[in-house]
Amino acid sequence: MRIIYISTYPPTECGIATYTQYLQTEVKSYGIEVFVLSQYGAKGDNVFEVYNPDDKDIAYKLFHVISKLTPDLIHIQHEFGLFGYDRGVQIVDFLIRCKMADIPVITTLHTVYLKPAWKEHLITSEILRLSKEIIVHEAYQKEALINEYKCLKEIHIIPHGVRKTETIKSAKELLGLSSKKVVLLAGYFRTSKHFEKLIDIFPDVLLQVPNAVLLIACRLRIVEYNEKRKQLLRMMRFLDKKEHIRILKGQFPQKTLDYIMSTADVVVMPYSAGAQSGMLAQFSAHNIPVVTSDLLSFKTWNKETGGGLTSYTKEDYVNNICKILNDDTLALKMRNRIKKSNEHRYWDIVANKHLRIYENIVAKEDDIAEYFYVPETNQ
Repeated sequence: MRIIYISTYPPTECGIATYTQYLQTEVKSYGIEVFVLSQYGAKGDNVFEVYNPDDKDIAYKLFHVISKLTPDLIHIQHEFGLFGYDRGVQIVDFLIRCKMADIPVITTLHTVYLKPAWKEHLITSEILRLSKEIIVHEAYQKEALINEYKCLKEIHIIPHGVRKTETIKSAKELLGLSSKKVVLLAGYFRTSKHFEKLIDIFPDVLLQVPNAVLLIACRLRIVEYNEKRKQLLRMMRFLDKKEHIRILKGQFPQKTLDYIMSTADVVVMPYSAGAQSGMLAQFSAHNIPVVTSDLLSFKTWNKETGGGLTSYTKEDYVNNICKILNDDTLALKMRNRIKKSNEHRYWDIVANKHLRIYENIVAKEDDIAEYFYVPETNQ
């Protein structure tokens, strides 16, 4: 079976890029031919740089390469804005071309708006119409597609994958935090993540947990957010108790990020927008308890895993953070619950669920021929 993924891809700094990297690596381990078509800047084996995000002919460029590679199946990792202007409308053009060529397409919708604006509604409707099958991460997303869009296509729920990794026991010592309770803010900087909320309430946390330290490790992916990030950093210069705040800068490749996450006693995610978070999957891999906003995706994760506490007000954030920091028994229970939940979210499990979908679609498309492929080696 030859599969082509349409997605951003590392070293591009993007949660979907990382998602696709882990997914295609696991899928390839099953002896599947895998290619990735991506924006300029992507690198890797069988990874092709095809377009710039501001190109006006993205659909043509993608399909031109598709026609040379002749895949059995195309899998699009969709997020609004990844495919050009007007919220990425060119993906619809691409899907039409695939339909005309009779190439089956699966689309993973990483974001499903419960109350979409008309552009998002129109594009999503066309994706649903033109895709062979749909994948989402959450049950509520499936319900939204059925209720809001009257989707009759097969919709699969596959959770965001989680890495198998071990917490680094020496991490706190390396960062000089051995005797501290660490509250972590980490991830790509965006205004919708409201990191300033935690900075604002942190003095109240210190009243209850005097040895707490706020560790901030925020990467900058989009230049337009740079000024907002600078404002946030300037805001911290005027805080009392600055010795309780550590700010790390850098792009934090995976090993570095693992060291940072290994220091955390709790992670705070005060987001006002978004769906299943790549950073939440990163925190899950290290079994870190989280305190989140009341976004539906977060509330669902907190309930399903038992590894997080939902906050509605500033007081909730303070109380929930302090509850975890001051109660080691509770923190350990939350870590164990996350670890148990991860058992059905590991990337090999997630990849296997994808493979079953792929094989079913390809078998339906051609129920006579038998696929044969031997992976290339260096020998």
